Amino acid sequence: MNREKRTQIFERLRAENPNPTTELHFETAFELLVAVVLSAQATDKGVNKATAKLYPVANTPEKILALGEDGLKEKIRTIGLFNSKAANIIKSCAILIDQHDSQVPSERKALEALPGVGRKTANVILNTWFKQPTMAVDTHIFRVSNRTGIAPGKNVVEVEKRLLRLIPEEFLMDAHHWLILHGRYTCIARKPRCGSCVIEDLCEFKKKQS
Repeated sequence: MNREKRTQIFERLRAENPNPTTELHFETAFELLVAVVLSAQATDKGVNKATAKLYPVANTPEKILALGEDGLKEKIRTIGLFNSKAANIIKSCAILIDQHDSQVPSERKALEALPGVGRKTANVILNTWFKQPTMAVDTHIFRVSNRTGIAPGKNVVEVEKRLLRLIPEEFLMDAHHWLILHGRYTCIARKPRCGSCVIEDLCEFKKKQS
């Protein structure tokens, strides 16, 4: 796929959704951090349902520590892997208080040092909150990048690096959200909705669905 075609793809995605963002609900960097940690192997809808109960009670590192691990588990038990996620969030709260004045750091290394925060989670926070042109490659972005030909790669890091290199700069800030939403609602895993896709004629997928 050449640069001209990639440019057209993102021009169309931008026209369809000029201001894309995450579907997770949050008002602060800390709320975003907790929501993204909870979202691993869970739906955004499920996370939002849990945080709607959690955040009115505890939405800062201090308040979640005061809630305690058992109290946190009670609030998020509808989410998969809630035991390990609660443990990681409690540990992260302690680190944020002790090392970062209760603030979410804006550096990748510091973010990835938090329990439960890997490269993908760090990228979401850096992009969504700190407005850095990063690319959090989840299953949706990995599938869309390979299927369309935008940035094929054998693993998520390879796809991430190719996306950052190949996407025209004017689209980089929002590309992460466009690709996730496209993969979630149009270019779905089992039977992509090619007939209703705004980039169907630009996509290089050989087995398009009607």
